[in-house]
This record gives sequence, C-alpha cells and structure tokens, in this order.
Amino acid sequence: TGECKAARPLQQCAALITAGDARKSEHGYDALADDGLTVDELLAGVGSAVVVEEYPEYPKGAAVLVLQRAVGGSPVHAVWGIPRGYNRPVVLVTAYKPAPSLWDETFMRRLSP
Repeated sequence: TGECKAARPLQQCAALITAGDARKSEHGYDALADDGLTVDELLAGVGSAVVVEEYPEYPKGAAVLVLQRAVGGSPVHAVWGIPRGYNRPVVLVTAYKPAPSLWDETFMRRLSP
C-alpha cells in the first residue's frame, strides 16, 4: 500500500504533501492554533523534516513523528499519517512546539522521566 511505512515514511508523506494531497485532522488544527503555528508553515517545512519516531502500527494508519522548523526556525514536532486501508491523503494528526524539559537538546530523543 501507499501507507507511510517504516522503509520510507517521510518520503511517502512528503510526496503526497508536494502533490497537494494533504489534510489536517480537527485535533491537528487545534494543536496548531494552541502553539501559534499555521498549516502553511508545516506544509512548507516538510522538505527539511527529519524522522524522530515511526508508528507503523498506529490504529488509524501508519504515521511518523518528524522534527520540522517553523517560520523563524523554532522546532516543531508534527505527526503525519495516512488513513488505514488507503494510500492517500496524508493527514496532519498533530503538531506542537516540543517542550525542552521533555526532549534532549536536539528534540530528537525523549528524556527519561
């Protein structure tokens, strides 16, 4: 299928975003608004995104957590996924500015509690 699989999750999702085949979930929209982010800056920043974690067995469809940069360079975590059973569209599940107290200085690894 065209799901964001472990072999190339970010590339598959990025290709759909580039093709204009992206949607945002209601939760994704709310999370963006809470952190003062816009869908446009997340769509624009996916080209420089790097994979933080992969969720191939996510119940709603395989997903990937990526580190992107917002306008101005601040770090943003975004979860992109494709609905189970489909090969499109890519969906912005959530996005947020990661809390420095929960992540290492690169925002790539969670800190132990």
